[in-house]
Amino acid sequence: LMTNRSTLLIALLMIFTAVLPVCAQEQPAQQPTAEALEKQKAEFDKNAYRLLDQVIDEAQSLRLIENRVRVQINAADLLWDHNQGRARSLFSLAADGVAEILRTPDTGGRQQGPNQGRRPTQLRQDLVFAAARHDAPLAYQLLAATRPASTTPTAATDRRNPRAQLNSEENLEQALLAQVAALDPKMAAQNAEQMLEKGQFPRSLTQVINQLQRQDQEAAAKLTDKTLKRIQAANILTNSEASSLALALLASGPRMPVAAAVESATKAPQQSRGPVLDQSPYTDLLSTVIDSAMKATPQTQNNQRGLNTQRGRGPGVGSGGPNAGGPNNTQAQPTDAQIEQGNARRLLGGLQAVLPQIDQYLPSRAQAVRQKMTEVGMGDSSRMNAAQAFGALQQGNVNTDTLMQAAAVAPQQMQARIYQQAAFRALDDGNTDLARQIATDHLQANARDAVMQRIDFREMTKKAEGARIDEIRQTLARLQSDGERIDLLLQVAIDQQKTDPKLTLQLLEEARQMTNRRATSYDNFAQQLKVAHAFAAIEPARSFEVLEPGISHLNELFSAAALLSGFEINLFRDGELPLQGGSALTATVTRYGQELALLARSDFERSEMLAGRFQYPESRILARLSIVQGLLGIQSEQPSSNFFRGQNFNFRPQ
Repeated sequence: LMTNRSTLLIALLMIFTAVLPVCAQEQPAQQPTAEALEKQKAEFDKNAYRLLDQVIDEAQSLRLIENRVRVQINAADLLWDHNQGRARSLFSLAADGVAEILRTPDTGGRQQGPNQGRRPTQLRQDLVFAAARHDAPLAYQLLAATRPASTTPTAATDRRNPRAQLNSEENLEQALLAQVAALDPKMAAQNAEQMLEKGQFPRSLTQVINQLQRQDQEAAAKLTDKTLKRIQAANILTNSEASSLALALLASGPRMPVAAAVESATKAPQQSRGPVLDQSPYTDLLSTVIDSAMKATPQTQNNQRGLNTQRGRGPGVGSGGPNAGGPNNTQAQPTDAQIEQGNARRLLGGLQAVLPQIDQYLPSRAQAVRQKMTEVGMGDSSRMNAAQAFGALQQGNVNTDTLMQAAAVAPQQMQARIYQQAAFRALDDGNTDLARQIATDHLQANARDAVMQRIDFREMTKKAEGARIDEIRQTLARLQSDGERIDLLLQVAIDQQKTDPKLTLQLLEEARQMTNRRATSYDNFAQQLKVAHAFAAIEPARSFEVLEPGISHLNELFSAAALLSGFEINLFRDGELPLQGGSALTATVTRYGQELALLARSDFERSEMLAGRFQYPESRILARLSIVQGLLGIQSEQPSSNFFRGQNFNFRPQ
């Protein structure tokens, strides 16, 4: 009996010992506590601000004023929540720099290159917009402090003419108004009223009223009423700014009744550009716009050219006419009748987007509006369909059905692109059959092949490991370029990240071997960055190993570009690379900085060390600013590159 008990005990112990590791493996990873997360954030912040101090100090040695200003703007933006006093000081220094640039003629105009222009207007806009994210009065102070001496905010503009552009000062004021609306809608409302008093009709008024309605219904109603009265007094047939604002107010439809609005707000987040007008004033404005739009007449050859006559040459040019060689021989002013017709047709075109509202709120006028559209040649809705299709492409979270609907009515030249995006969306949602059907029915040649290849990649991941590896290698051998092979390896690795980590590492290592060579083009750098990005989520040490040789190579390219500046290429200006411009070299350094920022959350010291390996101050500053932004959880304002376009590399750090 004792022997049987002992045998049974040993057997149970062996079972328990065998099962214990399995149970341990199946337990979900323990989530960090709130205290641990707070401690981690504090460490990130400390490292970020220490590194930002280095960036600010090093930026003082930069030669180009615009480079120093750009660093000051970014640093002030990043510092605001941590040290508001210092941030204000940096904004002030940046304003001084912008003012100096505006006062000083650009002597570098002889060098024509993508990075040569100093773009003082863009710098000024970036300055006031950055300040507007934190302090509306400060933004307006900086706007006034950097106003060019030759430009006044009340400069005359021919607002009758739809082709007449607002001067840059008014453009900036109107754009700033939209920025300030989210931070301080009451101040934005005050400034909007002042602009209305000056005869301006900023389209951003819709955003101002929308934001104000959430804080002060009475003030919003007052501003809305004043806006509508100004539009009516201005006559939208003779004032293109007023007509544009009228269409903007109509575009989002009328506001819902209070009860319905409260119910809707509990179901969906508020939008910054929601409906502005209540139903009654909306219907009144819609009727006014229709009255004006109905005065449109079909374009003839003469009035088609009415706003373009004498563009670049007068009636007598080339024939000894009175204007031959004359200094005023540029462009004839349109007549009042031409201006009114242009605005009427523009209003009629704008009504295409609100036909459903006309059907609902003014059904007795719907047929006449459609008939007038047909009469003047607007019977087809291709322009509106193109706008809807483009909007669908811009939405990252749009579903397959929406994309398919947009593609069906889109202009022919846009259809293939939208159908391809619909197929990719279906594939991302796991519906390979639908993706294949879309590709077969609606795509041709390269577009269809790209979708089919992604489908094949996805289906490989569902097979048993042995068959999967064999088929992957066979497919790799059939592909024509290393770029395609790397994309295949990364795509399969992504799909296997959770279910088969061992296979994921094996595939990533094979991709790494393909990129483990000296880059001979920016495409090669892009491939290396893809592999580094994939490794960052699961093996950060290998990601560093991929990035390090690329930084050394970029240093060589910087030196070569500096040496050839003025001979073969013009990336540098006064011996320094502008921090923001159109060069692929700057974009590549920025991408390296973004990858280092991702890695800094797991190994700050090594990320900081690699950023310091950039030999030129401009490149070090770009990389370090990216790390600071990453640690603080702030998205980079730098334009994104095309390195990941068309791919879905969704590796995430653990």
